[in-house]
Formats: sequence, C-alpha cells, structure tokens
Amino acid sequence: MLKINYILIAIVCSILCSCSTTKQQISSKDVHIAQRLYGLDFSDQYVDTMRTYLERNLKGYDSLRHYSIPHETFPALIFDHHPRGFKLPKIEDSLNINLPTDVILSEDRNEIAFYTIPELAALIRSKKISSLKLTQLYLSRLKKHNSTLECAITITEELALTQAKKADEEIAKGLYRGLLHGIPYGTKDLMSVSGYKTTWGAMPYKNQEIDHTATVIRKLEDAGAVLIAKLSSGALARGDVWFDGETKSPWDTLQGASGSSAGSGSATAAGLVGFSLGTETLGSITSPSTRNGVSGLRPTYGRVSRDGVMSLSWSMDKVGLICRSAQDCAIVFDAIRGNDSLDVTTQDVGFSYSPDVNIDELKVAFLNNEISEDTSKMKTNLLVAIKLLDSLGIKGDSIALPSNYPFDGFDIILRAEAAAMFDDMVRAGKVDMMVQQSKRSRANSLRQARFIPAVEYLQANRYRRLLIEEINDLFDDYDVIVSPTFGGKQLVITNLTGHPVVTVPTGFDDEGHPTSITFIGNLYQEGVILALANAFQQATEHHLKRPEYFMD
Repeated sequence: MLKINYILIAIVCSILCSCSTTKQQISSKDVHIAQRLYGLDFSDQYVDTMRTYLERNLKGYDSLRHYSIPHETFPALIFDHHPRGFKLPKIEDSLNINLPTDVILSEDRNEIAFYTIPELAALIRSKKISSLKLTQLYLSRLKKHNSTLECAITITEELALTQAKKADEEIAKGLYRGLLHGIPYGTKDLMSVSGYKTTWGAMPYKNQEIDHTATVIRKLEDAGAVLIAKLSSGALARGDVWFDGETKSPWDTLQGASGSSAGSGSATAAGLVGFSLGTETLGSITSPSTRNGVSGLRPTYGRVSRDGVMSLSWSMDKVGLICRSAQDCAIVFDAIRGNDSLDVTTQDVGFSYSPDVNIDELKVAFLNNEISEDTSKMKTNLLVAIKLLDSLGIKGDSIALPSNYPFDGFDIILRAEAAAMFDDMVRAGKVDMMVQQSKRSRANSLRQARFIPAVEYLQANRYRRLLIEEINDLFDDYDVIVSPTFGGKQLVITNLTGHPVVTVPTGFDDEGHPTSITFIGNLYQEGVILALANAFQQATEHHLKRPEYFMD
C-alpha cells in the first residue's frame, strides 16, 4: 500500500509539474553575463548552441522543485573519508575508569555543579545525592543564569524531572546503568527531541517540532542520563547569534561564546549542565570549547549517528562532546558512538580508553611551523603547554601539514551542501527572516551558494580525495599530532578528512580569556588522543578553573 501511495504522489507531482512549468527563454546576453560568475568566456557561436540545453536544464531544475525531500534524507553520493586500502581498526571495547571513593558532598551546592562526571556518578552511586536533587540543582542554575548567558533555547524541565525520578527508582532497585546514570546534560538545539521544539537556532524554524528523537539522545537515555536543556546554536550552525540573541561566554559576558555549539560551551563552563552535546562542521566544537575554557571532542567522521540532527554538510558534519575534562569526553563518547541503521555513514568500531596509558610510548609530532607562526594571544600558553608535554616524556618530531592544495576552493563543499539542505527555505524567501543578514551571515552564504557550479563542487572533492591520502600517509608514522587550535589550515584539513581532535584548556591570556591546545588523532583513534589529553590535564589545573560570577 505504501509503495502504491508513493507512485500516486509521483504521478500527481509530474502532472502538476508539466502544467505549471512554462518554457523560459534564455538569451545569448544572459549567458554572456552569467559566464562572468564562473570565470568562463565562450564565444558567441558556442553560447548560441548552448541556449537550448540551458533552457532544458532550467526546466529540469523546476521539475525537481515540485518534489518535497524530507530534511533527514542523505544524498545518494555518500562521502567516504577512508584512504585507499584502509581497514577499520580492530579495537577491543574497554573503558577503564573507576569511580572515585573520596568524593565529598560539598555544603555549597553550587560547587557540586562543577564536579566531573566520575565525581557526580560517585555521589549518585553512593546515594549521597539523588539524581532528582542534582537535576533540580542544575535546573535552578539554568533558570538563574540563562538570562545573562542566553545559552538555553528550551529548558526541558518536565522531561528532566521524569527521567531523574526514573533514575533514582532504578538505582534504588539495584539497576545501575553506568557512569552517566542520573547525570543531567544539555544538547545543542540541532538535535530533535519528540515533544519539544527543535529550532536550529534560526527564526524560520523558531516553532518547529520534529516528532522524532535523535539516535544520540536515545542512546544517552538508555545510559540513564537526564536531558535538562536544548542549548543554543548559532542560526543554522553558524556563530553564536541565534533568533533570540547572542550567547555569552561565562568568562567575559561582553564576549560571545563562539559557535556554533555556543550554548553547549557556555552552559558547560558555567556549571549549568554536567556535560553537553555539540556538532562540528568546520570548528563548531573546537572554537566554543576554546572560548569557554572547556574540553571538546570532535570524533572521527561517521563515529556518532547524525540521525535526527540538522544537516549542514552531509560530508563534513560530526556529532561530538563538550565537557569539563578529556576523561568526561571519553565517558560520554563511549555511550553515543557506534553503528546506526538510520545513518548510513556510521561505522561500528571499538573504543578503548584508559587514564593509565603509557603516553611516553606514543609517537607524537608537532606542527612547528604553525606553532612558530602563531601570532595570537594564545601562543604564550601554547609554548608552556608544549614544554610541559616535553617534561611528561613527549619527545615529538616536527612535521608540516600539506600546503599545496586549493584551500580557498574547499569552502564550496560546505556551502553547496548547505544550499541543497536549505533550498526550499531560500526559494520561499524565508531566509530573509534570519536575524543576521550581513555579508558573512548564514543567510547570505545560502543565497550565494546557489551560484556554485556542480563541476566545481566535484573538482573540490577530487582534491579532497588527494588530501585524505596525504594526511593518511602522515599517520603511518604517528599516533598524535599536536597543533595550535587555530593554527594554519589545521581545522579545515581535519574537518575535510574526518580525523578526530580533542581540544583542552591551557590557561588564560592577558585579558583573562581562555586559551587551548589541540591533539589530532588517526581515524577511529579517539582513545589515544583522549589519553594524552587526560595526562596533560592531570599535570595541570586549567580545566578545573571556574568562572567566579557563576559560582552562586
């Protein structure tokens, strides 16, 4: 019956299409003018021969637009980030983290809000605090500080209290699901939760409700975690400005939280959630993690399901974490990773993490060119961090990332895919409703992306294939590459190739703003970079710092 209905719909659409489409005349002058957009210069003779084809193309475009595509539909061309001959690594599942036994329930309840996941888990497991009490604490803090930080779009209080009570009941009966059981968290509002709005941070979708709960949210529910808020995202995953304002950093409320996982970074740093989910396409986890002084993991492409998550670029989007520490990232990552039949890009590869790994046995390289050429205010702390790594036994080589690529052209991959995702919105004029309309806004990016030729999109992806192979060759010799977070083309390259990174704090600059360092890993080797990041954090206290204004 379902198949018959689809056939009937297709027939009706075809009839409507043939009735509504009128032949549009394209003149030679139109073609000559249009050529300037693409750097072409065909002669009058050849322009004249093209016009019939161009009119036919336009009719084809018009016919496509009469069909409705569900937003969760991936293109038939699926991005493969694996180099030639790559074999998925055989990694035994092992999360070697023990609950601490000496955690004291602070009399200052606001102190508890900044505890790590193992510390919170120890309190809940020992029944020193209930999930309900912990959830009420975080909800109270969210309500108090959200007007200042503008980090939460929707507080999911009813759901949170229900999940917290369930967690307490299960634990009382001896059913303990693990380290996340009863822990309150927030998710970037690109992820759908049935019964709540999923706004994507953008005015055209302000009242959107999706009757589906994203796989990653369901996995956390299975782990017993408690969802207390849908956190702000820059509109359609750009920046830190959404339809109701700019999300602020708790370290400087005159400064934006960076984006696009702005709310996740801000809320985690301010102790409004125990941890948070974010997404990254081109820096949207690493940048807010840096700005807000927290730890961020962007996993390997295809490691975490994107079912129920807004797509910006099907070939570049990754779901990841923003937490208080690298070890917290390991705990949450272990719960959300894995194959999902609803996301055709996912892979089922094991994950092994131990805080006791011998890091001095790791083969490490440093991007010394990017380090020496860093002119940012983060450089002083970066050099101190590298010196500390040396004292921990990390004696790395100096290497360079590939530079002989058309990096200015790679941006069209993201922009073309985003334009396809939001084509209906743009053609309907709803893009005009978005808050930001400047030259660098998402709205403007979506409009101009309609002028990207398919040929150039495919050419960029051919160069991308060469880049994937070359980066893979680098990791033949190394386990970890150490980089300034915003050094050179690191963010562009690793997001294009799908390699995992973890970004952790290195202190504060002379203006009191957080700084960071980034560890890059080989495909599916999140456990390695997280172990090195954890060792770094065990030797420092940067990740333990708390913004004073939000301590009450």
